[in-house]
Amino acid sequence: MMLRALSADWMKIRGKGIWFLTALGPIGLVAMQGLNFGLRYDYLMNQYADDPWGGLLHNIANFVPIALFLGITLISSLMANVEHQLSSWKQLLALPISRTAVFSAKFVQAFLLLTVSCILLSAGTAVLGLLLGMSPQEIPYVDLARVGFAPMLAAVPLLAIQLWMSMTLKNQGLPVGIGITASVVSVFTYQFPNWMPLKWPVLAYVGPGEVKVVGAGLCLGLVISLMGLIHFNRRDVN
Repeated sequence: MMLRALSADWMKIRGKGIWFLTALGPIGLVAMQGLNFGLRYDYLMNQYADDPWGGLLHNIANFVPIALFLGITLISSLMANVEHQLSSWKQLLALPISRTAVFSAKFVQAFLLLTVSCILLSAGTAVLGLLLGMSPQEIPYVDLARVGFAPMLAAVPLLAIQLWMSMTLKNQGLPVGIGITASVVSVFTYQFPNWMPLKWPVLAYVGPGEVKVVGAGLCLGLVISLMGLIHFNRRDVN
């Protein structure tokens, strides 16, 4: 049943700009670092002479939380807005399909879209490194995967919250405002205590306790998703 709902959801987002947004974040982040290294090539390559790939990944990782939080916010809002703008929630929920399947399909769709972004970020970073003249034999495949996926897995709680609010609130001002605020605040997360979820995307890559942080993000995200599912099942939607 969820697969049927998910299949229908893929059809609904055609021509809505969501795929463009999914690609824009990682490509824009890689392009920004391409400009950064292009303008300061000699300085940065000398600074990271011992580990140029590590230097590139460090510069990319600094901006991943900002792009990630914005991406989660906008993707969740745009997906939910497909139903809100057409006022189609009642028609959708009148179909012989459970609310659980509808909610779960939206969550899986958002997660898969973010996964595509992560793949593009990791692949784009590798391409950028090669274009900058870094050694193909020294490509850090594990770290490339980590910089794309570890922060995203640690940010699942925010995805769960954003999707919950976006689906249940017709006015998207509150979830979008919270998401933008989280993006701005993420610049200062190094100063936050490690238990704060907003810091987890940073800790998931640089540590300490990367595996534990990712596990905590997935567990808290699951709890919030279940709360959102219960609320979605019980409330009336317009």
